[in-house]
Amino acid sequence: MIRALLIASALCASPALAQHAIPYSGMQQREIRALSPQQVEDLLAGRGMMLALAAELNGWPGPMHVLELAGPLGLTPEQRRETEALMAAHRAEARRLGAEIVEAERGLDAAFRERRITPAEITAKTERIGALQAALRAEHLRTHLLQTALLSTAQVTRYAELRGYAGGAASPAPAHRHRH
Repeated sequence: MIRALLIASALCASPALAQHAIPYSGMQQREIRALSPQQVEDLLAGRGMMLALAAELNGWPGPMHVLELAGPLGLTPEQRRETEALMAAHRAEARRLGAEIVEAERGLDAAFRERRITPAEITAKTERIGALQAALRAEHLRTHLLQTALLSTAQVTRYAELRGYAGGAASPAPAHRHRH
């Protein structure tokens, strides 16, 4: 009787075990197993990937959206030039860091795939990836700080309204350095 219950239990558990394996199915075909093609593309293009939400949603505008909303925000020609320069410098740095992350992930993936990884290498490689990810996030957040300094309090308030944050957590960031 106990044996029959164990066998029945094992048979019933098999589909459940198979279901747990399904979420990763197909990912082993990716060039870098831990990154989707979209993630690789986003990193190489310097996209935001929601890394600056702490700034954005707390009233610190980013340059890409400021440029998109330049008309309604009433950007001056100087503000537009400075925002474009900030965006160009930011995008270059974000792309550089993104490319480094992709290469570091590629190296980690290859070490596992080729079965040549050691515990010390895991530590070194993941610490490097973590440091690069932190640097990329800091770059995105810092850019919001610099962008906000280029705007007036009224423009920051208008930005929040235009982005749909009015009445929410976003509010004008304090102590702007007005440069227009």
